[in-house]
Amino acid sequence: MKTAIDFKNLTLGYDQQPAVSQLETNIKEGSLTAIFGPNGAGKSTLLKGVMGALAPLEGQIMLGSKDKNCLAYLPQQSEIEQYFPITVVDLVAMGLWHEIGPFGQLGKKNSFRVNKAIATVGLTGFESRVIGSLSGGQMQRALFARLLLQDASIVLLDEPFKSVDEKTLSDLICVIKSWHQVGRTVLAVLHDAETVLSHFPDTLMLARELVAHGPTKKVLTSKNQFLARQMCEACAGPPHVCGRDAA
Repeated sequence: MKTAIDFKNLTLGYDQQPAVSQLETNIKEGSLTAIFGPNGAGKSTLLKGVMGALAPLEGQIMLGSKDKNCLAYLPQQSEIEQYFPITVVDLVAMGLWHEIGPFGQLGKKNSFRVNKAIATVGLTGFESRVIGSLSGGQMQRALFARLLLQDASIVLLDEPFKSVDEKTLSDLICVIKSWHQVGRTVLAVLHDAETVLSHFPDTLMLARELVAHGPTKKVLTSKNQFLARQMCEACAGPPHVCGRDAA
């Protein structure tokens, strides 16, 4: 199986302080992987590194695809300006910017694609709603519709189920599984162990350093979760005491 993302001795951080340290592993093409770990484990930082928003302090992130549009990224909702005065259609249509540009006209064919994506996530009837009027779950559905139109081979999701109801959770998981079924690579930061165990075949457990990576049932053990908590607690001190030996 080909590699979608290769982490080579990767260290990421802020102001020269490591948030992810010496990560050495890879993500296979077509895999459905959860990034799991305690708060402060570097999970969101890792996705920002893959997107190129954060340059490595050391090491490399190598993508298997040379296509500049191979990545689609859903940040946490707290990082999204929901009060910008645009409608659901406007937001979802942004997923086509790589095809038509930010000022291109949708046209009949692309309008159909936008409406189909909106219907897929269960937002039919919300097309003209201003995004500031949406609930957290409705906003997340709209953002997933935008991802559908980006048609990227690698999809990065940062806490995609945070503050959504059970129905929205179920519907969004169906979208994610549809990506997986057609061979897209999905990497999702998650905090709920039951969701990971139920729906994600592979898990990368992070505690600033790699704890374990592989089949979820082998990775998401009580022993590994305890080790991850110890490692993150050790990282509360100066960077030089961070790691397994300090736990």
